Amino acid sequence: MGDIAAAAAACDAPAPQMTKENNLFMQIAVHPDGTVTRPEVPLLPPSGSSSPAASRDVPLDASLGTYLRLFLPDPAPAPRSPAGLPVVLFFHGGGFVLFSPATAFYHAHCAAMAAAVPCLVASLEYRLAPERRLPAAYEDAASAVAWLRGAAPADPWVAAHGDLSRCYLMGSSSGGNMAFFAGLRTKALDLSPAAVRGLMLHQPYLGGVERTPSEARSEDDAMLPLEANDKLWSLALPPGADRDHEFCNPAKAMAPGALAGLPRCLVTGNRDDPLIDRQREFARWLRDQGGVEVVVKTDHAGSHASELFVAERAEELFAAMREFVSADGA
Repeated sequence: MGDIAAAAAACDAPAPQMTKENNLFMQIAVHPDGTVTRPEVPLLPPSGSSSPAASRDVPLDASLGTYLRLFLPDPAPAPRSPAGLPVVLFFHGGGFVLFSPATAFYHAHCAAMAAAVPCLVASLEYRLAPERRLPAAYEDAASAVAWLRGAAPADPWVAAHGDLSRCYLMGSSSGGNMAFFAGLRTKALDLSPAAVRGLMLHQPYLGGVERTPSEARSEDDAMLPLEANDKLWSLALPPGADRDHEFCNPAKAMAPGALAGLPRCLVTGNRDDPLIDRQREFARWLRDQGGVEVVVKTDHAGSHASELFVAERAEELFAAMREFVSADGA
């Protein structure tokens, strides 16, 4: 997934050439009893104040080990200024199996996002598969959305700098999948004083039993090799489920009527992503079958997750986010 390169970039070290062989997903060891050993990745603590954004952790559910890492642009806007920052609830990628808001490249990505959009980012630490298979991550995402209504109004950063009337659910890869399902779970809820104005789904992690052409070409992809893609879904889906399960292939498994009331969506993706065919199909399904207002930007250059370690790809994503938020009309 390019995450070794991203880790190096986050630490100001030269990025190695990515290959299938040094891909982090390929280093997940699956044992006969179904447990896994994960590769080690650099972690960063929250920072009280650092450029381009300050960060701090707030608990969500101590019994589950979940929390939110908040990112505030540094310098922050004046407290209680008329135009508060939109609040972006962010779900990281990793195939539902790897990573954390503290993972170096996701920490750096969220800090850059907070400064560039600008926005107040809340990045969720959620339970990982296979120890907690889906829908555990979806349940944690729903709890994070509930935080917007419950604890967020009293949070000092949100109270001073955030605009809870402009909240967005966003995720990358498996996090994009999570943002979609979080939107489905909460579209009919009254979250006052918060309001979810839209979903931003970057390279959403989707699949299916029948391979698409872009998947079939990805056997040696450096970021998401086909073997790793298969492994991740086998670890994340509920026991006995195949890849046409709605968690993996909603366009096939879900009735379009389930999309009624879903807020406007931004779907972004990169041309060289093995998942690009799925993402384009998903955007068409949202728009044509579900009647959802969809902004589609799936022709950016780059590979899966390249925004984590290529500045130009990150800025393209942040520009798409700025345009989507500014067009909200809230």
